[in-house]
Amino acid sequence: MKPLLAREPEAFGNEVYAIDLFEQGQAYRTASYLVLDEKPTLIDTGSAASHETLLESLKLLGVKPEDLAYVVVTHVHLDHAGGAGQMMRLAKNATLVAHPRAARHMADPSKLWAGAKLVYQDQTEQLFGSVEPVDEQRILIRQHGETLNIGQRTFTFFDSPGHAKHHFTLLDELSNALFAGDAVGLRYRTGLTGWDFEFIMPSSSPVDFDPIALHKTLDFLRDQPFRWVYHSHFGRSEKEEAISETLRVGDAFDKLIREIYYPNLTLQETMDALRQWLLNDLHSRGLQPGSMERLNIDLTLDSLGLMHYIQQIKKTETQA
Repeated sequence: MKPLLAREPEAFGNEVYAIDLFEQGQAYRTASYLVLDEKPTLIDTGSAASHETLLESLKLLGVKPEDLAYVVVTHVHLDHAGGAGQMMRLAKNATLVAHPRAARHMADPSKLWAGAKLVYQDQTEQLFGSVEPVDEQRILIRQHGETLNIGQRTFTFFDSPGHAKHHFTLLDELSNALFAGDAVGLRYRTGLTGWDFEFIMPSSSPVDFDPIALHKTLDFLRDQPFRWVYHSHFGRSEKEEAISETLRVGDAFDKLIREIYYPNLTLQETMDALRQWLLNDLHSRGLQPGSMERLNIDLTLDSLGLMHYIQQIKKTETQA
């Protein structure tokens, strides 16, 4: 049996706590956020493989699953919502809050699981654990612009595609922050990479990467009143840094895959090109990265997503 990994959650003020889920046994990879208010709310559960870590971390904050009033999933990728069924089974007083496109996958995760198997194949359960359905009577859908009051604060939900079509973000004016999931990039912490600097780039993991939608989403979010972005991967960034870097690198990903594409482009070729682009970009900014081993899974997923993206573009061009 693997030892249980858990550490004291990071306090971000206003009773917001970032819980390290130790995804794949690595610190600073994936976070859940606990918001303590009159109606305690958990934002993202991580995968089922992180379920015990999440429970232990809640215990460190003096919270039991049955104390939760809401469990929010920003989108249905397994590293964000794969453990929602397990959590809802224990959180008997909670309502699950989901994007309109996400709710059906929470009630019946069979298509979600099948899609994950196409990407991760035989490693799916090892990486993420199993998925469990949530009673559809316990699911609350929030449309773009709708709100949810949990006590001293009211969340406002924004449809936020670009990374995923089933993604929303949550504005918390009390915390001056946006709970962003993966919609406003990933922050690579020194605790994950081992490098002496941190950086931000988007995730283009399969299958919804869309640079045009990304621009529309981030242009909209730029006009909203918040200072901080709370990333699911991992921690917080200043708003302008997160938005600007996500857009810059998203555009670079788009340009890269268009430049290297040919009909028989392989995953390895795409990964090699993406890795080289990242190294060149960091070096051009005077940064000196070390081993990229801990970024391998991200580079693999980003490459798979970029390949799907360009194939859809070429398919559309052929049909035109």
